[in-house]
Amino acid sequence: MANPERSTELLWGAKARVGLNLERIVRTAIELADAEGLSAVSMRRVAERLGFTTMSLYRHVPGKAELVDLMRDEVMGEPAREDAGNEEVRREPGWRGAVTAWARAELALCLRHPWLVESTRVRSLPGPNAVAGLDWALGVVAETGLPPRQVVAVVTLVSGFIESAARQAVEALRMEQSTGVGEEEWWGERDSLFEHMHRYPTLTRIYSEGGYHDPLDPFEFGLQRVLDGIEVLIGEGRSARDGTRDESGDESRCTVCGKATGLPPTGRPRKYCSRACRQRAYRQRNA
Repeated sequence: MANPERSTELLWGAKARVGLNLERIVRTAIELADAEGLSAVSMRRVAERLGFTTMSLYRHVPGKAELVDLMRDEVMGEPAREDAGNEEVRREPGWRGAVTAWARAELALCLRHPWLVESTRVRSLPGPNAVAGLDWALGVVAETGLPPRQVVAVVTLVSGFIESAARQAVEALRMEQSTGVGEEEWWGERDSLFEHMHRYPTLTRIYSEGGYHDPLDPFEFGLQRVLDGIEVLIGEGRSARDGTRDESGDESRCTVCGKATGLPPTGRPRKYCSRACRQRAYRQRNA
């Protein structure tokens, strides 16, 4: 188990740029994991690739658990680095287009680095790249006008869907790589199984009517259905007239006096219930 205090120091601390340094160690470990899987990563194997002794690595990182934390955050910065010269990638029209682009980028990241889905822990410490990605996603959803708790819940929901889809995709990819047989080919050779399917009437009808021919992409289909539900939630919030959110326990209130502010038709929730409270807040800030 990683030492959380040491991981935080490594993730957020300054990185040396010369000789054997943390950056070289992390990049080498990522290359090893990409090629052979996370189980192949050890301090000894990384040291061998770099041409140093194992003990020399321990001067920079205390062990594999902390190294994996650093590896995760390093690759999580890839989408942002790729978008640096292509701003339109993260400026899709509307929240839905932006979230769709984000989800696709995250899935592609997991397919480039399949070990990512193995490295997820319940208490994985986030580094700068992970937090930057979270901040971006929260900002996109916050622009819909949803209250803060629902913004967090929406980002958590979409993130959970991406992680689940990525695990399934990575498992299928690894099975194909290890056996040399793709999913479609494997199922196409299961004639002995299909001989028993005629006893199930609904399955037989769906199959005969083309339900299994040219199947929909499960990731794209599932993502759009998740976003459909979020869109309904946003619409319900915008149509509310009393400014309260009894369903979730959230309520838009003035940051000065605490009174309900009401819900604007679009945009962010109001911070102040009146012009007087807005002016009062301004005076307090400049006092």
